[in-house]
Amino acid sequence: MKLLKSNKPLIPTPAEMRLLQALWALREATVEEIVSSFPPEERPNYKTTHTLLRIMEGKNFIRHTNRGKVFVFNPIVAQQDVAQASVQSLLKQSFGGSASGLLVNLLETQALKSSDLEKMEDLIRKYRLTRSSEEMAQ
Repeated sequence: MKLLKSNKPLIPTPAEMRLLQALWALREATVEEIVSSFPPEERPNYKTTHTLLRIMEGKNFIRHTNRGKVFVFNPIVAQQDVAQASVQSLLKQSFGGSASGLLVNLLETQALKSSDLEKMEDLIRKYRLTRSSEEMAQ
């Protein structure tokens, strides 16, 4: 699913992202089920949630079906697609499109565990191998 609207990535707002996270976990849910999925002290307002869901539907993040008189919402954007669009937007907006700029900033501002650094190094090695294999095949 492309998150594009006139060539500009359409990124969920933080409030929309919170509801999308709940819907990804639930797969499909009514407004009441979405609201109830949050811990009591973090529950969003029912009417606000319903309004946000309708806005999100207009942005093609979710859709609804009718179950009797109740709307059942489900996500139509994949979590991975939203994550990739968010990273691309962050790269462009904050780092001039530079992935290395993002990585340097991450390394300098986060106290990363050794295990996280090792995972990142492994991912880079695997990516290089895959990319080298693809380039040789062309």
